[in-house]
Amino acid sequence: MISVNTNIGAMAAVQNLNRTGVELQQTQSAISTGKKIANVRDNGAVWVIANKMTTDVEAYSRVRESNDRANAILDTAVAAGEGVMELLNEMKAKALAGTQTGLSAGSQAALAADFAQLRDQITTIVANASFDGTNMVKATPDSAISLGDSAGGNSITIAGANLSLGGGVVTVTAASAVDTTANATTALGLVNASITAVGTQLATWGAGAKRLQVHRNFVSKLQDALNTGIGSLVDADLSAESAKLQSLQVKQQLGIQALSIANSGMQTALSLFR
Repeated sequence: MISVNTNIGAMAAVQNLNRTGVELQQTQSAISTGKKIANVRDNGAVWVIANKMTTDVEAYSRVRESNDRANAILDTAVAAGEGVMELLNEMKAKALAGTQTGLSAGSQAALAADFAQLRDQITTIVANASFDGTNMVKATPDSAISLGDSAGGNSITIAGANLSLGGGVVTVTAASAVDTTANATTALGLVNASITAVGTQLATWGAGAKRLQVHRNFVSKLQDALNTGIGSLVDADLSAESAKLQSLQVKQQLGIQALSIANSGMQTALSLFR
């Protein structure tokens, strides 16, 4: 039926053309942004989920930064401990030499001077073993602390240890000397005990470093999993979208032709009155 009041065919063609235009706009947006869901208007529920996951990824980045800082602090402490161990080994040689009987006064004095310099160098190492204001080997040692999760509710703590002279780990004191055979014998015992204790502490810190590394690897893998999940939710399949774009462009052209044909019906109605 031809009606001069209502062009049903044209109305249907316009509706189809409008729908095609919306789909075409969405597809072009997906191709240009690389995302099928770029904002909350595209799909509110999925966008909220993806946004929460994105926030978690950022939070885990802070965990990794905290882990890296703790690891750097621990590395500094380990370097200090290794330096102290090296000095103790040299001190052991001096103390052992000082226990010999029959040394001349000059030789004993030379050994004593060398021993004192090595001993005092421990104090220098301890005083300078700081990273970002944290010192794990001073008299009142700090700890290396890393965030354990994105909520900040857990943490990984690697305790410090006092490597100062006479501090418990290093039993050699600031007064230890090898200026006499008797003093050298006493100093040798303290040095040997210190070597054992520092070695034990270094082993403990080594285990702590491994723990930090394992946690960092876990956080990194967790971030990768979250990013993969986010991508599956919001990223566009560019191959599919490109094919869809071509299809919609053809559909749009056909829609324009359909509208033209529908409008031609009105011209047919007018021709009846000529």
